[in-house]
Amino acid sequence: MAMDLNTMSSAELKQLQADLANAIEARQKEDLRSAHLAAEKAVGEFGFSLEDVFPSAVKRQKGKAVPKYRNPGNPDQTWTGRGRKPKWVYEVLQAGADLTDLEIT
Repeated sequence: MAMDLNTMSSAELKQLQADLANAIEARQKEDLRSAHLAAEKAVGEFGFSLEDVFPSAVKRQKGKAVPKYRNPGNPDQTWTGRGRKPKWVYEVLQAGADLTDLEIT
C-alpha cells in the first residue's frame, strides 16, 4: 500500500494522521492485553497470580491540611499556612499584628 504523501491535500494528510493515531492506540492496547495474558500464564505455571507477584502499590491519601491561622475579625476564615497568604492575612499584618497572633491554639 504505497501512498504518495506529496500528492495528498492537507485535509487528507490530517485524516491519515488521525487514522494512524487511532491505529497505534488500538495496537498498543492489543499488545498490552497480550503481554498481560502472557504474564498471567507465566506466573500461573509457578502457582502464583499476578497479584501475588506484583502487589498493588498502596497510595498514601493526602488529607486536608489543618488550619494553623484564624482571622480574629471573622473566625470562619482560616489559613493552613500553605500557598499564598489570603487577603485577610495581609490586611491584619499591615494593621500591625504579627503572624503568631493569628495562630490557632
